[in-house]
Amino acid sequence: MTYPIIHVPDSVSSQLEQLGTKAKFWYWDENGNKVLFKEGRPNTGENWAEKVCCEICRLLELPHAEYDLAIWKGRNGIVTPSFVPADGRLIHGNEVLAKIHEDYDETRRFQAKQHTLRRASAILTSIGIQPPIGWNPPEFVKDTLGVFSGYLLLDALVGNQDRHHENWGLINSLEHGIRLAPTFDHASSLGRNERDETRLERLNTKDYGRSVVYYTSRARSGFYRSITDTHALTTYDAFLEISKLRADACRYWLMKLEHLKYSDFVHIFNEVPDAIITDPAKHFALKMLEVNRARLLKLE
Repeated sequence: MTYPIIHVPDSVSSQLEQLGTKAKFWYWDENGNKVLFKEGRPNTGENWAEKVCCEICRLLELPHAEYDLAIWKGRNGIVTPSFVPADGRLIHGNEVLAKIHEDYDETRRFQAKQHTLRRASAILTSIGIQPPIGWNPPEFVKDTLGVFSGYLLLDALVGNQDRHHENWGLINSLEHGIRLAPTFDHASSLGRNERDETRLERLNTKDYGRSVVYYTSRARSGFYRSITDTHALTTYDAFLEISKLRADACRYWLMKLEHLKYSDFVHIFNEVPDAIITDPAKHFALKMLEVNRARLLKLE
């Protein structure tokens, strides 16, 4: 049994937003749900990476956006139902940071040195900001920053290099107040951009500098330690930094990770249709998960 591929009707493209050659639009499905279709970039694994990360979130019990593989007019992508209630709106991190810091450049998505983990943490510990809608925090995750620490553990596990200031945020609604949004947009993970030839080389090389271990250690978060730093934190270091602020929550997420086995990851990948992912991509991503899991569990 493999994950289903949702067939998006041809007729729903009236709200089409073209991003170069990439299609992205909202539509209403047959159940009246507002759903986003997003096409993965050609010759990448963005679609399967998004789906795999969604399933890993489910195993970790992280609040997350739901993703399913999809196809529209012969174009492969994913679909994700809106997690924003009808009376609410999503406020991206850059919008919040720009309101607090007058000099914050909210238009710069990449290499935004003002996007520091300390600044984001200060927002997430503000009075009145609650955990995601419909998600009940476990005992050791006492606040919103504790929830967010789980997002950073996910990033370190899957090598997500796209946690920029528009890929996290808050939901403001009349009914629910101000809440942390679930984690979303994980397509830049698991080596999804590499060519199969490169994957096979890294899997088989004896050169540490070309190995999967070295490759995973260099994954960069969208967060900086300070505004004077020249490089963003690695995904591992971002989790390490937040663990200094929310040690109990981070230990909880590490415990959840420890309970996941390699076979759990294998099962997820075996559910991805063969037409969506190549064998080298699957083996490379699994090796990344194995290496990153081992590295993170050394923190316990």
